[in-house]
Amino acid sequence: MICCPSCLQSLQTTEVACSDCDIRIKGDFTLPRLARLPIETQKLIEQFVLCGGNLKIMAEELQTSYPTLRKKIDELIETMRQLQKDDQSAVTVILDDIEQGKISSQKGVRLIKEMNGES
Repeated sequence: MICCPSCLQSLQTTEVACSDCDIRIKGDFTLPRLARLPIETQKLIEQFVLCGGNLKIMAEELQTSYPTLRKKIDELIETMRQLQKDDQSAVTVILDDIEQGKISSQKGVRLIKEMNGES
């Protein structure tokens, strides 16, 4: 997760902006799972893709041992599984909120799509 540099709690996205025309959109946004991972983990995934998924090549590129890299990959897998579980719980809450009239169905669908990296 991307954390606050002051208190280390998870940051919530509340504004997006276009650097070209300076349009800003404010609201509650849910980032896709990969974007919610720590920067170091995102870099590990990027390296994995650039190495074609070959952990032997990746270990050489990162100048680390295969077992150390394998451990990092296993930790990444567990983190992704936990994020999926957390998102499933969040979907349940969103659906309950829709049913109870706390949020509109359009907002609920948008939040779920954002969570899954859909437009």
